[in-house]
Amino acid sequence: MNLQDKRIAVIGVGGVGGFLTGMLVQKFPHVTVVAREERGRSIRERGLVLHSEYKGEKTGRPEYVTEAVRLLGPQDYIFICVKNYSLEEVCRDLAGSGAVTDETVIIPVMNGVDAGGRVRELLRNAVVVDSLIYIVSFARPDYSIEQQGKFADLRIGIRNADAGQQEKVAEVSRILSEADVDHETAADIRCEIWKKYILNCAYNVETAYYDNTIGQLRGDPKKAKQYEQLVREACAVARAEGIGVPEDHADTVIRKFYNDYGDDATSSLQRDVRAGRQSELETFSGYLVREAKRLGVPVPVSERMYAGLKEKEGGSYDTGKTE
Repeated sequence: MNLQDKRIAVIGVGGVGGFLTGMLVQKFPHVTVVAREERGRSIRERGLVLHSEYKGEKTGRPEYVTEAVRLLGPQDYIFICVKNYSLEEVCRDLAGSGAVTDETVIIPVMNGVDAGGRVRELLRNAVVVDSLIYIVSFARPDYSIEQQGKFADLRIGIRNADAGQQEKVAEVSRILSEADVDHETAADIRCEIWKKYILNCAYNVETAYYDNTIGQLRGDPKKAKQYEQLVREACAVARAEGIGVPEDHADTVIRKFYNDYGDDATSSLQRDVRAGRQSELETFSGYLVREAKRLGVPVPVSERMYAGLKEKEGGSYDTGKTE
């Protein structure tokens, strides 16, 4: 297989999609990105500029920059890196674009636990490789991408993959290796996705709820204990779902909170809520609270913070309780 002939598209050129694009264009000539308005204009004129603490300064030009998903031609691999609330629209546009053939592999690199399943429902002829990424990255005002920290690490896989699906996962792995993107193929990708989701159910939710940095949360004993409780509540929901998260996973996530993050670290949910933008609150918190209710798992801290954040966003959440 000649990887250089492969057509690769990236939909969503924010922190995650921008990092992947910045790495892919260094090695592959046929990369297309979907980027609208000023972001698209910037990439056409200057290329994709990546400021990576881990991988260094990089600039590269995609072969094509298009304004809309529906304008994509046939693709071999499509990385979907949009906010969770945009996934259905992207899939509908892909279905009407001719971009997805029976040989196309789609890799949703997104938050939450259900992105892969939703893509499978909407694009039944594609092979979907589930994934997650550990990274701190964001788009700067000038549309360049900043990646912070000495890590940017993907997990990829398909649960109960047959031989053909295993080969597609191996193809994606070869592309990532060629592009110098750190990654591993996970035997139980569903568990790996939930392990990251558990982290985000605390990290994103509490930073947004208090509009505090991680350092501020760590420095307040009450808030720090609430962070620990958020982690343990998410782990309880995962186990009730039948996810085989390790018994010590909550302790591992909590240790990261106290030891691994910079004092000034913030979250994407926090930044979106503060700016009054549409956010992924339903992904990071609403989904967990609803699943907990369905499964009969008590999650009082998660529920309280979800309700508070819904109020900040101008909505409301019916807890089902009476006073």
